Amino acid sequence: MKNINKYSRIIAGTMTWGSWGKELSTSEMAELINHCLDKGITAFDHADIYGNYGNETAFGKALVESGVARTNVQLITKCGIQMTRGRDNVVKHYQYDADYIVWSADRSLKELQTEYIDMFLLHRPSPLMQPEEVAKAIEKLKTSGKIKQFGVSNFSPSQIALIETQVGIEANQVAFSLTHTNPMYDGTFDDSIANERMAMAWSPLGSFFREESDQQARIRELFSSLKEKYNADESQLLLAFLLKHPAIVFPVVGTTQKERLQDAVNAIKINLELQDWFLLLEASQGTRVP
Repeated sequence: MKNINKYSRIIAGTMTWGSWGKELSTSEMAELINHCLDKGITAFDHADIYGNYGNETAFGKALVESGVARTNVQLITKCGIQMTRGRDNVVKHYQYDADYIVWSADRSLKELQTEYIDMFLLHRPSPLMQPEEVAKAIEKLKTSGKIKQFGVSNFSPSQIALIETQVGIEANQVAFSLTHTNPMYDGTFDDSIANERMAMAWSPLGSFFREESDQQARIRELFSSLKEKYNADESQLLLAFLLKHPAIVFPVVGTTQKERLQDAVNAIKINLELQDWFLLLEASQGTRVP
């Protein structure tokens, strides 16, 4: 895999740290950053849009206050979504011309108060993407040292192949969980493995804690026996399912609760037995494995 060992296996997702969630103060964010590092979580996932374009600013201030050395953390961020909230747009859209990509990276660098971004992602694919424009921006940003690695988020293998006609892609961050297993079947993770791309999973707990359904009931029933067997709670078993996949998936965990972050780190130690993994898959799909 391409330079993924520097990232902690559990990535702290910052989407709910600001106005889209807990509205943490600078000191609270700084404390949480230090807690993450104490637990072995060194990678932090951002996007320019989080908190109506305000989270990166808040995190940057907190990172300075935390006293943490920049070399001890990895910063991931995304660009490309243009919202009507926080900007003077009449419609939500995607923008990927070279000048805008470079401008977005520069803005993130300024707000995060850092000289480089470890992993810079295009947030969502646009029907109007032009590989040449993307490549022009990424080559400029890499040459200047402003970004170390380039990836995408929510891209299909064919969309990745389109961009790779001009510039290499080192990571793909997609929705993946026990309740949403599509990346295992639509070619996404096959592409990650075959091309040594870092695979990240947003919403790694899926809909399990958000909604009641027949799927959730089947999984919960199975958890009743697996929790005791593995001395783990439901969230840890959900993560363990992802962590066993050969794509070497890095879950992006969005909680701000310190004990839940510790639980996520502990989930790395769980090695689900082969048949238990397939029992979970069967519970998710509601049918026997073909």
